[in-house]
Amino acid sequence: MKNKMKNKMKMLFPVALAALALGVFAAPAAADTASTNAALSATSTNFNLETSMTKLFGDPVIAQGKDFQIKRSQLDELMTWARGNAAASGQALPPVFELQILNQLIFVQLMQPKVTDADRIKGKRESDLQFTNAVKRLGSPEALERQLQAAGMTADELHAKAFREATAIAALQRELNVSVTDAEAKEYYTNHPADFEEPEKVRFCDILLLTVTPTTHTPLSADQQQAKRKRMDELLKRARSGESFSNLAVQYSEDPNSKDNGGELPPLSRDQMSPALAGPIFSLTNNQISDVIEMPFGYYIVKLLEKIPAKKLDYATVADDLKEALIQQKVGRLAPDYLEKMRKASGVEILDPKLKALETAVEAAASNSPAITPEK
Repeated sequence: MKNKMKNKMKMLFPVALAALALGVFAAPAAADTASTNAALSATSTNFNLETSMTKLFGDPVIAQGKDFQIKRSQLDELMTWARGNAAASGQALPPVFELQILNQLIFVQLMQPKVTDADRIKGKRESDLQFTNAVKRLGSPEALERQLQAAGMTADELHAKAFREATAIAALQRELNVSVTDAEAKEYYTNHPADFEEPEKVRFCDILLLTVTPTTHTPLSADQQQAKRKRMDELLKRARSGESFSNLAVQYSEDPNSKDNGGELPPLSRDQMSPALAGPIFSLTNNQISDVIEMPFGYYIVKLLEKIPAKKLDYATVADDLKEALIQQKVGRLAPDYLEKMRKASGVEILDPKLKALETAVEAAASNSPAITPEK
């Protein structure tokens, strides 16, 4: 299913942690290593700062209900990772994002008494799938571990969080008793053809030599950059003379997103990579090797493996994902009232003064906004 359609559906389900879980598992834009390294550096800095603040001021309870408490460290951990993901995509988190994550943590706590064994089975299936997809996107378990390490999190911890979140979502869907028929899904598919158009993509291998320091993102000296360029020219000559591009990538590339996979990245469309790279890559023919591509953070050479033509995904291919997305859309319309009742019954309070003030401001803005009719 086209990403645009998936993203639209996730935005219609703001109360669940689906978007957060998918955001946590999302790889930074491939073939943009400078952004990745900058994000990991920023993430590590934020984590160290927040850890120091916790040690200095303790770990206060920032929200509570009848049977649960949420501490500052729980929110900080997720915010650290979210900031890293946002930076890797060249984006900044909106001020309200921290409150949204807190509300999602509250949602997970509120749903725990409702969780059944069937919800846990569904939650495990969903979280396992998310984790598997994350490893595929990043190329290897080691690549995922490296990114998690910068945020002070292990793969097991992330997997456990995803399971708890997915289980809470499964419980909410069951409690609201929503379903989508095949006829409803087919109607959406017929009426929204653009949502199922997959753009042209390319499969390729890359070799990257950085001209910046990975941890600080500061430029190397002029002599060091010149040496990197000389080495890249030599690698290009060796690759074009018939030496294995994959072997060269494994031995020399400094791209953490592809090095562990023989230099190969997942298929990407133009809008999934930097325009400065998309132009040269999409101009190649199969098995052709590019000239050296100069970027602000380093030098690339790329070997095109395959061009995948644009196509419309058939209904059978997208049916399961489409039904799940439409279920989330229905839940998104029903969940706010349901969760508001649960919050009142549990006596939920936000104790952090800044987050409480932000909640008040958000509620005031919402009460002054015109009602939005959900898409059918």
